[in-house]
Amino acid sequence: MNYDLKRVAREIRCDVIHSIAHLGVGHIGGCLSVVELMAVLYFEAMNVDPKNPAMEGRDRFVSSKGHAGPAVYAALANRGFFDKSVLLTLNQGGTRLPSHCNMRLTPGIDMTTGSLGQGFSCAVGIALGARIAGDGARVYTLLGDGECQEGQIWEAAMFAAAKKLDNLIGFVDVNRLQIDGTVAEVNDVEPLADKWAAFGWNVIDVPKGNDVEAVSAAVKQAKANLGCGRPTMVLLRTTKGCGMKWAVELGAANHNTKVPMEEAEAAIRALREEA
Repeated sequence: MNYDLKRVAREIRCDVIHSIAHLGVGHIGGCLSVVELMAVLYFEAMNVDPKNPAMEGRDRFVSSKGHAGPAVYAALANRGFFDKSVLLTLNQGGTRLPSHCNMRLTPGIDMTTGSLGQGFSCAVGIALGARIAGDGARVYTLLGDGECQEGQIWEAAMFAAAKKLDNLIGFVDVNRLQIDGTVAEVNDVEPLADKWAAFGWNVIDVPKGNDVEAVSAAVKQAKANLGCGRPTMVLLRTTKGCGMKWAVELGAANHNTKVPMEEAEAAIRALREEA
């Protein structure tokens, strides 16, 4: 089935804003910056079945940037893994949707994440396991640019290249902000493209990481690298809080913040009017 990815991304973005505002607080900035990626992965690129989330040979997605969980949940709900009404239980008592992804609670979540760096290592292991099993699965994983300050990221990067895991496609959400300020001020990770290339990865740099067509093209290019003997890293140059002017203007403060319902409703109205 061919989906209108722009429409899908808009729906995911609106659901992210609504669910976090309904809770009252959350990682609004880093969720909104990866919406286009979620639309492309779940509605175009990945071999998954909402009716059979544990399907053998399915593609896997691991959000090593675990606090982007609400964006993943919105994509899963729109794809049909569970009813969209469940999104309004985000991070509440008894929820199946904790703030950070938990594979034991949420249909469609392939790995529990939260501690920065660990999800990426798990994704590398899953990719190696899929190759050993010969099940044809591709593994996709998302990192934050601030997360790339973790030493564990580079240990796993070395291992993936050494094992020639060309069924592994990673993404760095290069939104240039983290909880304590700009990434450049805290501990600059650039030049990211050169670093990943030096560690033996194919690198695709996407200047417009919130352009769904550009993201789609990059993912197709990355998938074409299967058989080349190298994993691929896609650098998505994004805007933290993209699609919600109020959140963008907060700057680094949008990492985890209270989200007033009136601001959410205004943002959702604006997104609907743009359509």
